[in-house]
Formats: sequence, structure tokens, C-alpha cells
Amino acid sequence: MDEALLDRLATGAYLLITSYRRNGTAVATPVWVVRDGDALGAWTAADSWKVKRIRARAEVLIGPCDLRGHPTGDQVPATAEICDPATTVRYRALIARKYGLIGRLTLLGSRLRRGVKGTVGIRLTPTP
Repeated sequence: MDEALLDRLATGAYLLITSYRRNGTAVATPVWVVRDGDALGAWTAADSWKVKRIRARAEVLIGPCDLRGHPTGDQVPATAEICDPATTVRYRALIARKYGLIGRLTLLGSRLRRGVKGTVGIRLTPTP
């Protein structure tokens, strides 16, 4: 995978993940993003629709976007996988480091509202 592309996507504030419903309809969602070696990591509520769509179909599109989910660049194909608890904890720490006070407050609010098991990490590996 192109390291420059991964760096550009990982250094942006938001990543647009386009996942697919069972009927093939695309649904795009902006998320916070961190670098995870040769992949990207995101964090979300465990019971979110995007998690359900990814469990049903791992093929997604990813690309840079703004806060509201408006694309700011081209999307590329990727494979998404729901992470185990240890990886999810690591993604939380990376998000806290990258997003600073806002990231830590968001993580705290989520932990108070949902508990530790209420969120999951999503590993996104671009496909050639």
C-alpha cells in the first residue's frame, strides 16, 4: 500500500467510511482516524449500524472528509474488521493522544454512557 496515502488519511482529522447495507446501498459515516502500522484505526459504538454493516460485508471505501462527512478527496477500497478488546483499548489511547482534550473528554463520556465494552475499534486495511 502507498505509505503516502496512509499518512495523508491518518493525519486528517476525519475519515469517511462508506459501508454497505445488505441491499447494496452505500452509507457514508465520518469517524476519527489513527494510524495502525500498515492500516488505519477508527473507534465507534459497538451497537452502531456501521458495525452491523461491516460484520455483514467487510468491503468498504475510505477517504478524507470534513466534520460533516463531505468528501475532501478520493475514496479508496479497503477491508474493515471489528477489533478485539485489546486493539480497541490501543485505539482509544491513540485517539486520546491525537485528538487531545476533546478526544479524552469524548472517550470519557462514552465510557460513562456505554461502559468499556460499549465501543469497538475498526481496523481498515486499504486493498490494492
